[in-house]
Amino acid sequence: MRESRPETLSTDPEPTWWEMALCVGLIAMLTGALIGPVFAPLQEETPLLRLVWLPAYAAIAGLILYRLDRVWRAWPAALCLAMLVGLCFASKYWSIDFHTTSRRVIALAISGVFALYLGAAFRGPHLPRLLMLSCLIMAVGSLVMVFAFPAIGVHQDVNAGLWRGLWYEKNQMGAVMVIGATASAACLASPDPRRLAPAVALALSSGLVLATQSKTSLLCLMLGVGVVAGFWTLRRGGAAFAVVAIWTAVVLSALGLWIWETHSVAVLEALGKDPSLTGRTDIWASLMRRVAERPWTGYGYGAFWGRMGESPPADWVRKETGWIVPSAHNGWIDLLVQLGWPGAILVGAQLLLTFVITLFRSAGSGLREGWWALGFLVSFFMLSLSESILLTHQSLPFVLFLAVMTRAMLPSSTAQAATLAPKPRRAYQTGPRIAAQSLNGQLRRPPFAVR
Repeated sequence: MRESRPETLSTDPEPTWWEMALCVGLIAMLTGALIGPVFAPLQEETPLLRLVWLPAYAAIAGLILYRLDRVWRAWPAALCLAMLVGLCFASKYWSIDFHTTSRRVIALAISGVFALYLGAAFRGPHLPRLLMLSCLIMAVGSLVMVFAFPAIGVHQDVNAGLWRGLWYEKNQMGAVMVIGATASAACLASPDPRRLAPAVALALSSGLVLATQSKTSLLCLMLGVGVVAGFWTLRRGGAAFAVVAIWTAVVLSALGLWIWETHSVAVLEALGKDPSLTGRTDIWASLMRRVAERPWTGYGYGAFWGRMGESPPADWVRKETGWIVPSAHNGWIDLLVQLGWPGAILVGAQLLLTFVITLFRSAGSGLREGWWALGFLVSFFMLSLSESILLTHQSLPFVLFLAVMTRAMLPSSTAQAATLAPKPRRAYQTGPRIAAQSLNGQLRRPPFAVR
């Protein structure tokens, strides 16, 4: 008998159109696009802003239930998320603001569950394409705000004249556009023949990053897109080219580190930055003195940066620096003041583990997604050194990190397809092929056929 062929299964099933639409809206909300400037123009947390998130939480619950057959396989990433949420939850017992910590832990858990869904449902090239489309829409919206509503889209006081689009600050727009540019470059580097939208998104996102004049965003853009382009070039250049390219990259990296260690002041001045990084070094020095007071516990998750008069340690920082500091402008130091060294070590270990797994798995799956995950992780780490994006309760960069971690810890889609595919039937033949004989209207096999 002829051997049956296994059914062909798609290794990366595409999500439905309505899932894409819901996720585009949720991604925009996680960036704070337009919602913050409209509902909380003074950048304060208001009851109205919390109510706006209730439909989003309901949508996340619906998406999880719809894709529960995929999400449950993400249990290793769910355990890592549980450790983070558990530490944040425990911190409310020593937090300087019990209610704020309790409320933000809930928001962190819901955002984390959405990240598990993104990582499990949007496999392969579908997640970078979702991000590309989302950022393309937000880039067009930012251009509308800049030219039609400049009071919202352009800075009017501090950083006057610089573009901020749909967000409070130019750095927020820069970070979002870096994510969009990296995802767009990955779409162009993948085998997906649809090239027009990624090309337009890459051009718009890169242009908006330049319009912010944010040096950090520009550096992250170069790193994220550069990693994607580098892996694409290595694949096309062959083994000899790959060896030369890797050797060159190592030498240039070592040279860059040496220049930074010996001439950092001159480098900063060449970039238009003062040696204090616009006052950041003063903030960091003051915060490390607060960390020394509670090195192992911190001041509670999300509780340190209260309003003036509500957080004594934050008030000391603002008094020492001479201005109303809103955050640490460094994700790792912000972790230290919130959760102490255990929090920083836990997040650092998960980031390192995710990068290592992603790097090793990229040999097999990197081409399908255009090496997006590696480009994102590199730019995410660089951004964390300048912005407070680690373990934030409603923030796109950290949600995407958790989604990348989920994808890294899931079984490969190829392996899943092989497991789900029907097994080929065994051929019934032990010599010359003998036709089945009919007996009483029923088919029967020869008595010596192998079963």
